[in-house]
Amino acid sequence: MILHRICLIWCVINCSNLHQAIHPRASEGGNNWNCQAEITESQLADLIRDNKGRDSRMDGSGIIASAATGAMGSLLAKLASLLESNYHQMQSGTRREVAFLRDELSSMNALLERLDNADSSGAPPLDPQTREWRGQVREMSYDIEECVDDYTDHLRCRQRRDFPPGGSGGVLGFVLGYVQTVREMVSRRGIAEQIQELKARVVEAGHRRKRYKIDDAAAGSSGSSGVVPVDRRLPALYADLGGLVGVNGPRDELVRLVDDGEERRMKVVSVVGAGGLGKTTVANQVYRNVGDRFDCRCFVSLSQNPDIGMVFRTMLSQLKKDECEVSGSGDKEQLINELRDFLQDKRYIVVIDDIWTSQAWKIIKCALPENICGSRIIVTTRIGTVAKSCSSPDYDLVYELKTLSHGDSKMLFFRRIFGSEDKCPHNLKEVSTEIVSKCGGLPLAIITMASLLTTKSVGTEEWMKVRDSIGSGLEKNSDVEEMNMILSLSYNDLPSHLRTCLLYMSMFPEDHEINRNFLVRRWIAEGFIKVSGCRNLEEEGECYFNELINRSLVQPVDFQYDGRVYACRVHDMILDLIISKAVEDNFVTVVSDRRHILCPQSKVRRLSFDNPSVENLTAHSMSVAHVRSLNIFKYSEQMPPLSNFRALRVLDLDGNENLESCYLEDIGKLFQLRYLRIRASNITLPRQLGELQLLVILDLLNCSHISELPASIVELPHLKWLIVNRVTLPNGIGNMQALEFLSLTVVDYTTPVTVLKELGSLKKLRTLGLDWRISSSHKDKIEYADNFVSSLGKLGSSNLQYLTLISPWSLDFLLESWSPPPHHLQELAIKGWSVSKIPVWMASLANLTYLDIEVQVRQETIHLLGAFPALQFLKLYSNAADPKERCLVVSKNGFRCLKKFNFVHWVNLLFLEGAVPVLETLEFQIIVHEVQTASRFGPPDLGIRHLSALKNLVVNIYCECARVEGVEALEAAIQVAASMLPNNPTLTLRRFREPEMLTDDAG
Repeated sequence: MILHRICLIWCVINCSNLHQAIHPRASEGGNNWNCQAEITESQLADLIRDNKGRDSRMDGSGIIASAATGAMGSLLAKLASLLESNYHQMQSGTRREVAFLRDELSSMNALLERLDNADSSGAPPLDPQTREWRGQVREMSYDIEECVDDYTDHLRCRQRRDFPPGGSGGVLGFVLGYVQTVREMVSRRGIAEQIQELKARVVEAGHRRKRYKIDDAAAGSSGSSGVVPVDRRLPALYADLGGLVGVNGPRDELVRLVDDGEERRMKVVSVVGAGGLGKTTVANQVYRNVGDRFDCRCFVSLSQNPDIGMVFRTMLSQLKKDECEVSGSGDKEQLINELRDFLQDKRYIVVIDDIWTSQAWKIIKCALPENICGSRIIVTTRIGTVAKSCSSPDYDLVYELKTLSHGDSKMLFFRRIFGSEDKCPHNLKEVSTEIVSKCGGLPLAIITMASLLTTKSVGTEEWMKVRDSIGSGLEKNSDVEEMNMILSLSYNDLPSHLRTCLLYMSMFPEDHEINRNFLVRRWIAEGFIKVSGCRNLEEEGECYFNELINRSLVQPVDFQYDGRVYACRVHDMILDLIISKAVEDNFVTVVSDRRHILCPQSKVRRLSFDNPSVENLTAHSMSVAHVRSLNIFKYSEQMPPLSNFRALRVLDLDGNENLESCYLEDIGKLFQLRYLRIRASNITLPRQLGELQLLVILDLLNCSHISELPASIVELPHLKWLIVNRVTLPNGIGNMQALEFLSLTVVDYTTPVTVLKELGSLKKLRTLGLDWRISSSHKDKIEYADNFVSSLGKLGSSNLQYLTLISPWSLDFLLESWSPPPHHLQELAIKGWSVSKIPVWMASLANLTYLDIEVQVRQETIHLLGAFPALQFLKLYSNAADPKERCLVVSKNGFRCLKKFNFVHWVNLLFLEGAVPVLETLEFQIIVHEVQTASRFGPPDLGIRHLSALKNLVVNIYCECARVEGVEALEAAIQVAASMLPNNPTLTLRRFREPEMLTDDAG
């Protein structure tokens, strides 16, 4: 009681002083970010929600961050949100300052975009002064956004203190709240001081902008310099054939396409490949080889922004070299008419080298008449879509130039340095081979590295340094700079958002295979993607990914059934280029043993720890308070604690077997975190996971020991992707209305039925993976099943597109009861237990392209599946459903869209003519003694000869109870049938149960 009175008296005495200390300018409209005492809980909640909602939703309405403009996109949205909302707690002076910041930064953002366009337009590079100003403004945008975020975090903490869920907590709670308020006074004053400091920086940046005439620099860089640079392709045009390696094969193939001797109509052959791959060299060799067979010829090279008039005059000069002088004047229309008139009745060959846009081709094509004299055009480009738009539509004439083989790469490398491999010193052979491997078959890279090494001594140490520098962005040499200038043409031709996405890939280790979906989610979390049209964020991100592949800047390494690239890799030379650019712009910092230490002088924004040693971590300590993205590819106890990364938005702990749960203890303090991915085997998730209110993506797929999620996960209102591996869900899943991806979750006897009920309320859910472990003998099986069927029906009527169901028990109850049918469904996998039959309603799924199912296959099953209108991938697995059906027939017009078919069944298949017309990959099994019994005379006819589109054929041959000669005869028949197919498919024959074949002695 006495303590109670003392506390009350003390509080009354100090109340007025406290209010004045916290609000020193409450009556004069000062410059502090203050909150009035009378603010209500709802007003405070609105402020927090609106201020964080601009970029936490990640709806793709705008780009949040980029390499060109820093955090301007996100920052301007947040400042606009503060001004648009009616915040009673914002002082009038503060409002004026926020408006000033918004207007000034908006103008600077527009200038940054202009500078970015000028820097990538092929014009002379920006002067150092302009580049320095641009870098300072970008850094300033990050700092101001962090200050705004600090303010939001401060408000969030106040909301929890002033309006706790359980009430005020009595006298003790009042006193503790008072003490906490005093503590926060310093924090509020700190924020106010930061705002004043940042405002001064903005004002000074504006003054420098005028003083250094940055706007004039942007305008000047976007125009022509008037100086025509030296064409870096000239050496390829005059290369001596004797010094070329690996050219003969591509040259001869292109000669065959160009000079077929029969076709009189004009043909356009496109050659596509990455920069530095040798397209100009190969095209020139073809030009030299066949040029004399034509009436006239010309070879012209284009720039990224070609002067079409000059191109036409060059063409006329070469085509009419022996006839007359070419006029230096004339508009485009006059030049086009002159070219058409001259070429109309002639057999000509024209090479258009290094074309960048379809629009440029459309104009040039106007000058090249489509006569019937056997004329030919060769176009080279780095861009796949441009190659397709240029090539003749009636022919498949896009030739993709490949990298050199390892043998040809070594030959070119050693010939450039020593004359031949035999003359290479023994101590340099191993490191030379490693350098050649790092060049990845890119001729330009091989020649560049060889030229660089000619300046080095023959000591192993110097050559090893060169080897280690590849992919680090560190090696500087005139030859390396020349190579980077050529590769930079492709980089500079990218739009700004794609340059940002490509630079971001410098965070990944050398030769790292990058999964498409994983990379797209990272881009989304970073705020690099802006949706267009009716696409969602993932679809737009995949378009970005495909465009980088289309422009030959990343290499595809794995494909899906539908031809989409599943994973990619960055070529070491491209990695070298983007690392140098990322470091120059302070976009990415890499700490690595193999890539050395790349630590800029300014604040670190995106940090990648790529297997660093303890010495590197200790010797190169850095401030991590401003790091927004963190990759740790191998955990070390010397890593800075997570509490130091207070600005973190993206956290990826990849391949960290030694990661311990204690490292995650402070994860709840990362209030700005949008993305969390953990790959570790022995961790548990902290209960504070629910504190990450802005979290959008949680990837725990490779955390094998996590079997349940903390209950607080249902408190994450913005979570869209929950990627897990067989975990149970807590009650309250229905609160996660933003959820779009949920896989793979477990439903077993510990799962509350309410979880299944709530599942159906997730209207935005597009992907669901579920492991059903409720046995038919479970006492509540009917209640579980009914709720599951009901929820799937609701999800199927909403947005469900991808569904995976795994169960050791039958799921017939689900397929038979599912109503209405999930018409949005695109991919369906049912594994673990064979269903009795395919439900008839499944044939009505017009969007279903992928089906992986265990079912009792009958002939009627094949007929039903063959009628699916959009099916591209089918995997069937089953034991025989009917002993009488030993051969299933795929009839004419069956499976019209199927591209990949995997059939695992104890019966044989027969393909009739006209079946599976676009099938590219087929894997099935043959039971030899069964087909021999059925055919009786000679090898069996499986109908393989009818599969005209086939590219890959895998046949699993079961030899049990068959004779050796019968197996060999069957294999020979398959080989003959495959060899007659037009695409010459890759054939793989696998024998099973060979020891159980019958010998000649067997009866």
